[in-house]
Amino acid sequence: MSKNIKYQWRITKYNPDFRNNEGHYTKEVEWTSPSHIGKTIDGETFTVEKYIEVETAYIATIMKFLHVNDIKSLTMINTTYIDVGLDSALYNQLYDEKFDNLHLKDDQEVTIDQIPLIAKMVLRGFLFCHFIAADFFVHFGDDYYMFIGTNHYQEEPLQFTRENHLFVEEMVSPFYIREENIERMMMWTLIHEDTVVGEEILTDISLEEYREILGLSNIHPVVGVFPITASNQPFFQKKLKHKMDMYKYQYYLSAGD
Repeated sequence: MSKNIKYQWRITKYNPDFRNNEGHYTKEVEWTSPSHIGKTIDGETFTVEKYIEVETAYIATIMKFLHVNDIKSLTMINTTYIDVGLDSALYNQLYDEKFDNLHLKDDQEVTIDQIPLIAKMVLRGFLFCHFIAADFFVHFGDDYYMFIGTNHYQEEPLQFTRENHLFVEEMVSPFYIREENIERMMMWTLIHEDTVVGEEILTDISLEEYREILGLSNIHPVVGVFPITASNQPFFQKKLKHKMDMYKYQYYLSAGD
């Protein structure tokens, strides 16, 4: 993140009483994905209705935080559509036709009215993204983990979360990276191949320069993987010892911790 976020919580359906001293969740019987609908969990059938009850609590929590913090829009980052298969049980039970009305892309600003449907897509496994604002984020992890961060502490959304039978634990999001800890490097593979054959760490490029040359918004943390194009290749060539060959290799900016 380009701006430090002071208050962060892990918000989940998992009772921390079942965690050991290392923080590992020890309850053996627990659903962790909507794909478990129809299975027997702790002696009972996990139904669509039971799933939606929990999903609704997650989305309501996000919206409560937005309302209390007077946030009207969020930016999506690390946005990726997930192919679950048209014949899968997940698709048949949880696909919402309203998803078809959304045309989403990375670094897209979305309004508060769009966020519940997008969050539903993420929680149901049709999309992956994180939401960010200048002083706020919502990060989604595997196994129905969610992390929320803000620079404006208020008890109201935390109490609301608990009243909706979710658990709130103070914790830094595993997806939260302070700008000073981000390493950015150029990576390259042979064209039409996936194996990385070379890499070189990039230095002396400001966050503002990255945003400008990659065409990103002024809120994007420049974390993730970004393909290098013919239009921005000359900029990066000036920063590299490696002689770029766009006919032989495909290049990517990789940024993370």
